[in-house]
This record gives sequence, structure tokens and C-alpha cells, in this order.
Amino acid sequence: MSTNVRSGSERCPCMSGLPLDECCGPILAGERKAATAEALMRSRFTAFAVGDRDHLLASWHPRTRPRVLDLDDTLQWYRLDIESTSGGTPFDTTGEVVFTAHHRRGGIRGSLHERSRFERLDGQWVYVDGVVS
Repeated sequence: MSTNVRSGSERCPCMSGLPLDECCGPILAGERKAATAEALMRSRFTAFAVGDRDHLLASWHPRTRPRVLDLDDTLQWYRLDIESTSGGTPFDTTGEVVFTAHHRRGGIRGSLHERSRFERLDGQWVYVDGVVS
């Protein structure tokens, strides 16, 4: 995990209400796989929030993964709203998650709304792509 990761007893940045060490922390650390597409989406948001490029790249489908991932370190990702999910259960091979991720840069707030697609690849969920609206 990135050196920006907070204490595991703090609330997880994905807004699940759980402590980081009970939610996305083990997924980012590679100790547990995401059981659902939504769980992977939450872990990816947390990775953006803490600057964990390795998890973002590892959880990206090889077909669509960028060679280099430049994160904007001036953005502070602070809230994730999951709006809907389709498929993406432990019994599915594909899934979709619609979400809004909120961020701040300085004193200015912004958000990103995306419909993300996920696939199960070799037994684990990976991010395929998304449509930003």
C-alpha cells in the first residue's frame, strides 16, 4: 500500500462506514480479493484517495490498462456515492457500477460521475472501462 495510507482503525475512504482495515485495506494490501464489482470499485476509490497507483494498475483489465498512470496529487478524493450496481456479484462474470466520486482541490469542490464496467478475469474482478458523464 502507499505511504499515504491512514491507520487501519480510521474509517475507510470509500464511505462504507467500516474501518479501513476491515474494508478496502486488505484488498489494497493484496491480502483479499474483492468479492464483487462494487467492492473492487470501492477499493479503487480508496486507492485514488490514498495514492495507491499499484492497486489501480493491478485491478485494471490488461486489455484496457494504461502503461503509465499519472495521478493528480492536488486532488483530495473525499466521498464516494454508489448510485447503482448491475451484476457484479460473486456469481456473475460482468458487472457495472454507477457512482459519483467527490474531490477537492484547494478550496474548490468537484465531482466525477462514471458508469464503470467490470469483468471477472482469472477469478478476480478487474476494472474494464468507464463512461464519464
